[in-house]
Amino acid sequence: MLALLLLALTPTPAQATAPAPTAVPPTAPPTVEEARLDRAVPQEILRRSGFDAVARDFAAALEDARSYEAAERAVVRHGSRLWRRAVDRAQGRGPAGGDLIRDDDRPLYWARLGMTRELRSWQPEFALPDARRARLLDRLEVSSRGQDAIRFPSGPPGKGVKRVLMTGFDPFTLDRDIRISNPSGAAALALDGTLIRMADGSWARVETAVFPVRWRDFADGTVERALRPHLPRVDLFTTVSQGRVGRFDIERFNGAWRGGFPDNENASSTGTVPVADPASQPQWTATTLPYAAIVAADTGGFPVYDNTSVTEVPAGSTDPVVRPGGPTPGSAARAGGGGDYLSNEIAYRATLLRDRLGLPALPGGHVHTPVLRFGAGNTDAVTDPEFLRNRADITAQVRAIITVAAGAAGAAD
Repeated sequence: MLALLLLALTPTPAQATAPAPTAVPPTAPPTVEEARLDRAVPQEILRRSGFDAVARDFAAALEDARSYEAAERAVVRHGSRLWRRAVDRAQGRGPAGGDLIRDDDRPLYWARLGMTRELRSWQPEFALPDARRARLLDRLEVSSRGQDAIRFPSGPPGKGVKRVLMTGFDPFTLDRDIRISNPSGAAALALDGTLIRMADGSWARVETAVFPVRWRDFADGTVERALRPHLPRVDLFTTVSQGRVGRFDIERFNGAWRGGFPDNENASSTGTVPVADPASQPQWTATTLPYAAIVAADTGGFPVYDNTSVTEVPAGSTDPVVRPGGPTPGSAARAGGGGDYLSNEIAYRATLLRDRLGLPALPGGHVHTPVLRFGAGNTDAVTDPEFLRNRADITAQVRAIITVAAGAAGAAD
């Protein structure tokens, strides 16, 4: 009996040489944004646009990577391909890939989230510490947003073809309506790499990028990293976002304040805008866009306003007040003309960067577009004729505003 027991406990040759099982790291949970991806509307948008295979193809490329370096190459390649595909589609190049109208920013947004979800949960054969995975995620964000694809003609500003840098945003308030598109993102795709002809017959080239609607990315300096290499070389820049119903606004003043409205991760942030060297941080920055020329021009069907209103805490006071004519000396910001959300913050950061780079005369500032709405009675369809017409009109007017601004900036040289 004892002999049988010892025999049972003695490992066979195969058992003796088999390696110990490797612990598989748990799959990373999706982010708040990624968790929305499996809902019916995002899947419909991906399917109808032809972007439904993007994440699957990216996952296959990751599985083929046998080193971190190979993985990084795959990330940049597929991220850049996604951006270029979205731009080409918006501008009528290449196959339509589905039945949604071409100039739609939503396939880019949802396809990117499919890619980040794959990358976040990927378990390669080689070691991938958290810091290196974060690096890959950052490379994916940058490349799929066009932030590393900004290309301008050579030469100093003011000579030859003018150079215009424009930024847009992802869709947001998706828990309110997951069908939402952001007209600033759609305009960025439609205008990236295009040439516009100004009234005097000269030309300007527009380069664009889009940014996330996430407080943490802005606190990490994503705006400054993307814009710093280019501001010294451009003739004009404009940050663009969705603003008020039925109107465009040229926001005159930007405030150093976060109001806490939840972002796309349902995170809030309230307080002074966090920037480098806060000791020298001003409470207000101002547009240098040629707002008078823009407002006076016939740029389209929506009215365009020079918006000077802000909310401030006056010097010596503790209570915020609205100032229709702009901030008073020594006041603390509570809302710029563009509010206290990320629209105001990107304008504040871009114009502060302009000033810190010693470019006070560089024309730049923020344009708020009208709210993009679905047609009356449409509560569930991802598109309708009024929605498409409205988005096309907004994009055309953004282009016209940039054309006027670039022309006015050129006339001043």
